[in-house]
Amino acid sequence: MKSKCILITGCSSGIGRCLAHGLKKRGYRVFATARREKDVTALSEAGLESFQLDLDSPESVHNAVKAVLEQTQGRLYALINNGAYGQPGAVEDLSRDVLRAQFETNLLGTQELTNRVIPAMRAQGEGRIINMSSMLGIVCFAYRGAYNATKFALEALSDTMRLELRDTNIFISVIEPGPIESRFRANAYVAFKHHIDREHSAHREHYARLENRLEGSKPMPFTLPPEAVLKKVIRALESRRPKARYGVTFPTHLFAVLRRILPVRMLDWVLAVVSNGGQR
Repeated sequence: MKSKCILITGCSSGIGRCLAHGLKKRGYRVFATARREKDVTALSEAGLESFQLDLDSPESVHNAVKAVLEQTQGRLYALINNGAYGQPGAVEDLSRDVLRAQFETNLLGTQELTNRVIPAMRAQGEGRIINMSSMLGIVCFAYRGAYNATKFALEALSDTMRLELRDTNIFISVIEPGPIESRFRANAYVAFKHHIDREHSAHREHYARLENRLEGSKPMPFTLPPEAVLKKVIRALESRRPKARYGVTFPTHLFAVLRRILPVRMLDWVLAVVSNGGQR
């Protein structure tokens, strides 16, 4: 594994940090990236090779890829696109700028990064691209419209690339976690407070309950530690022919089945009940 280099985005906490440490321990050479300089410093102090990578900045994406390829003599075995955040809010309360910001980070920056590493993978004759999707790339919950949209789009781009790269030795896999222990909820609450005008919204009563959930520390049912994601990532990296999709938690597997077998109205009812109208 020592000759196999992996670039991971979004390593400041949660899943990304777990992947960085877990894969390094397994013997890979890991380049752990984060958006903020202080997080890069923390990752470096923890013994990881780390670079700053802001998915909203094409220059930052270019510089990070250049730095990694320079240090690996142009070789990169795998890219794990983990960096993302969630923007809560009813769709009618999301401005164009807020939607654009969600897509810049979760989709457009991710795809630009992917496009920049594919030539190196082509040149070396192999590669693995692992995109971190979500349970909400399979079904939609209310008040997560921006995040839902980016994950559905990420799934579509992943499927398209899999078709376009089918004659190469570059494999595309999607990881679909459900609830995982991380700072995702806390970061989502910051985005909510910054971008949503709760007091002037037709959804203000719903938002009161939504804020209680985002502020709370009680995990959702079936929440797993990030090590559960690490196990699926290892399979995607080391299987001779990795799967197109790896579900992680029980809700992910359940909703994948329900989406195939239930009529739309029935599925909508189930999703509304399970998510408590989008408040859970």
